[in-house]
Amino acid sequence: MKNSIALSLCLVSVLGWGQAVKADETAPPAQVPVDVGQLARAAVSERDSRGLPFAIVDKKRARVFVYGADGYLRGASPILLGLARGDASVPGIGERRMSEIRPEERTTPAGRFDSEPGVNLQGEDIVWLDYDAAVSMHRVRTGNKVERRLERLASTNVAEHRISYGCINVPASFYDTHVKPLFGHARGVIYVLPETRAARDYFKFLPRE
Repeated sequence: MKNSIALSLCLVSVLGWGQAVKADETAPPAQVPVDVGQLARAAVSERDSRGLPFAIVDKKRARVFVYGADGYLRGASPILLGLARGDASVPGIGERRMSEIRPEERTTPAGRFDSEPGVNLQGEDIVWLDYDAAVSMHRVRTGNKVERRLERLASTNVAEHRISYGCINVPASFYDTHVKPLFGHARGVIYVLPETRAARDYFKFLPRE
C-alpha cells in the first residue's frame, strides 16, 4: 500500500568547488548562494554529513546542489518542488489517496534526511528522503503535458517550479550524471533548506550569526 501511494505521489508530482558541467544544469562557483555555501561548509567541518555525499535543496531558488563526500560541489540544477509553501509534511500524508490531498498540503518538507536508494513500482530507480511521507528525488516525468514540467524547469520564475505533491523533480540527465552515482547505490544525506523558518531551526550545527 505504502509503495503504491508513494509512487502515485511522486508521479504527480571547506574545501572548494568542483568542475563545471552543462551551463543549464550547473551553477558556477560565484553563483552558489551564501546560505547554501555556508551549510555545505558546516556540514563537512562539523562532520554532520558523516563523510557521505550530500545534496542541498534550496526551495527559495528552486535549485539543488550536489556535493561529493569530500565537500566539493559536483553540480547544481533547477528542480521542481511541492506546489505549496511550507516546511513540514502533513502527518499521515503518505497513507492518503492523492484525491484526498489538498493543494495547500502539497509541501516539500525541510530538514536533514538520511537518503537511501529505492525503486518504484514501475522499476524506476529513485532516491528516498522520507519514505513514510512519500517524498523522494527522481527524474522529472513528462507524461502529463498539461503540467509543462520541462518548461517549468527552464523557467526563471521560481513560482513556476512549484507543481509536485512534495517530491523533488530533477532533469533526467542531471539525475543520471550526478544524483544516481552518488545517491543511487548507497546512503547519503540531503539537506532541504526551509522557506518559512530560520535554517538553524533545522540545522543546529550551523554557526550562530
